[in-house]
Amino acid sequence: MSEKNAALLLSGVIIARSTSFLFSKLSLQGMTPFTLLGWRFCIAFAVLLILFFPRLKKARFSTVWKGALLGFLFFMIVRMELCALRTADTGTVSFLENTAILWVPLFQCALKHRRPEKHVAAGVILLLGGVLLITAGKSGLSGLQDLIGLSGLHYDGGLVFALAASFLYATAILLTKCFSNAEDPLLLGIFQVGTMGVLGAAGAVLFEVPRLPQGGREWAMILMLALICSCFGFTLQPVAQRHVSSEKAGMFCALNPLSASILGFIFLHESIRPVSLMGFALILAGLTTGNSSASSFRPASLWTRGGTARRRPGKSGAARPSLRRRPSAL
Repeated sequence: MSEKNAALLLSGVIIARSTSFLFSKLSLQGMTPFTLLGWRFCIAFAVLLILFFPRLKKARFSTVWKGALLGFLFFMIVRMELCALRTADTGTVSFLENTAILWVPLFQCALKHRRPEKHVAAGVILLLGGVLLITAGKSGLSGLQDLIGLSGLHYDGGLVFALAASFLYATAILLTKCFSNAEDPLLLGIFQVGTMGVLGAAGAVLFEVPRLPQGGREWAMILMLALICSCFGFTLQPVAQRHVSSEKAGMFCALNPLSASILGFIFLHESIRPVSLMGFALILAGLTTGNSSASSFRPASLWTRGGTARRRPGKSGAARPSLRRRPSAL
């Protein structure tokens, strides 16, 4: 697969995943979180098992445990996402969760023991400003005063869960890239979905009272989550990331909050205050700045001008004959 086709596939995967905010928000009105996750991913794994059973029989043990590890990480991400959706708007949760766009290069700097570049630091500052304005938009001016310490410390559990999910998402992106280079990426995605189904079902049995989806609406939401968001959105991400760098994979995450915000505004009638729009703009600017080219933040080189390389003084484009005198043959 070419890098261009992989980028298109990853774009489709991210957009498909963004619809889960809408379907999950509607499903949580009548279902508990673990029960929802169990049905969603168990149905998705059953479909994938039927479609790719001959290929699954050839899976190596290393592929199984690596897929299970990714499945555990993504299960924790989705679980925190559902907790965040109980108290926060879909657009807010989507924006904060996808700050993984910025955490990916930061984590790589930490692993390589090097200082972050200027464009990364600028992105962090814009990101923090965006979170501040989003919090103010959720709770009004008093929320902004509380957050900056004018009348006490403001705490919002939904925002905390969303930010925790963003850290785990960045870790999952880095591991997905690493594992997909060494294993069959499609099988990684399948075992990842299967692990999420097992964990969801176990959580429903241990902490909830599991039940079947009731009514056509709940079944429709579950099937949409299973087929679109899970079979396509989760399974094919390792396939696309095998041919795309981690940094570029993080950049494509910007499609997620944009799509989720539009869907939440149209179908859930979620309000968007002007201050929240400013926060969204700052987060987008921070994510874009953090993933921009480093050359746009450093002065031109001594030997470049206008993006075109200059040759050193005293040297022309054509090769000059050597002026050094060759030793005499006498």
